[in-house]
Amino acid sequence: MDYDDIIEQVRESVARISAEFPGEYWRNKDRKQEYPAEFVQALTDAGLLACLIPEEFGGSGLPLRVAAEIVQTIHQNGGNAAACHAQMYTMGTLLRHGSAEQKSRYLPAIASGELRLQAFGVTEPTAGTDTTSISTTAVRDGDRYIVNGQKVWISRAEYSDLMILLARTTSKEKASKRTKGLSVFIVDINEAKKYGMVIRPIRTMLNHATTEIFFENVPVPAENLIGNEGDGFSYILSGMNAERILIAAECIGDANWFIDKATRYACERKVFGRPIGQNQGIQFPIARAYAQTQAATLMVQKAVDLYDRGQDCGAEANMAKMLASEASWAAADMCMQTHGGFGLAEEYDIERKFRETRLYQIAPISTNLILAYLGEHRLGLPRSY
Repeated sequence: MDYDDIIEQVRESVARISAEFPGEYWRNKDRKQEYPAEFVQALTDAGLLACLIPEEFGGSGLPLRVAAEIVQTIHQNGGNAAACHAQMYTMGTLLRHGSAEQKSRYLPAIASGELRLQAFGVTEPTAGTDTTSISTTAVRDGDRYIVNGQKVWISRAEYSDLMILLARTTSKEKASKRTKGLSVFIVDINEAKKYGMVIRPIRTMLNHATTEIFFENVPVPAENLIGNEGDGFSYILSGMNAERILIAAECIGDANWFIDKATRYACERKVFGRPIGQNQGIQFPIARAYAQTQAATLMVQKAVDLYDRGQDCGAEANMAKMLASEASWAAADMCMQTHGGFGLAEEYDIERKFRETRLYQIAPISTNLILAYLGEHRLGLPRSY
């Protein structure tokens, strides 16, 4: 199916919504470290956050390609999709591996905005990106599991109704292989908070609504187990690939925003009687950032295509995230340098976007781990970690 017309409509819709939330809106939220609830609601009302949910459950049933265009356009218009992008990629775990009952129970409510699925409970303080070494446990007790442990860097948990949680149901020593013994659950956050789950905000250099979460004998109904017990690691991998592709698309949007901002300023700003963009010292870094962004865009498109075709896209998703985040960071640095002191002024939005795009050199997976993955799985080099 040709989605070009739909994508054009989506771009126009996102651009219209973004125009209602200009730089001052984002600066105010950033200054107060507030969640952009109004923006998220506007996207929800427009049906954009339900784009990946099948039509039978109230969504649009569109491919990841369209979702990538949504988040890219948000960033290209100066916004930040981090407040809501998780709903797109975490929902995939439920959609692909959840039971019929789970899908019918949760997906229509997520599509309508009645429920928000924005939290992805995977990372832990002592494991980091070594996901198979997580220690949060879920022990079966009759018709429920009892969860104990800690998660960290779990964004949007305070503004989500549901969380996809990865926990260990078989000890690492007893698991048949290192990727086994982990299970995925749908956690009702409001219920869990009544029974021992504590969410603590972590204040950071950007407005990302991230938290650490503590579980102390928190009961989770056994019916909330997604798929088979012990197979959870494989279930979240597809979600992680979608996450990396969507964040790569956001980085492309950021890079385009920085390039456009710098280009316009370089044409308008005059020093020594001529536009500063006439100087190669200004012009060449902008052109290089543009070329780097165009190249990264091609990798994002390849990763999206493989994902939508149901083909293995692990390496491509990782490369897309790495190359796009590097392009956006290079564009951010270039834009800051082009504006000089004005780039540091809050009203130009550059310093905010500069901080926001820096995150993706680290999250959701570090560049070094991507390189290690490529070295081992694509080049056949000895495992380095």
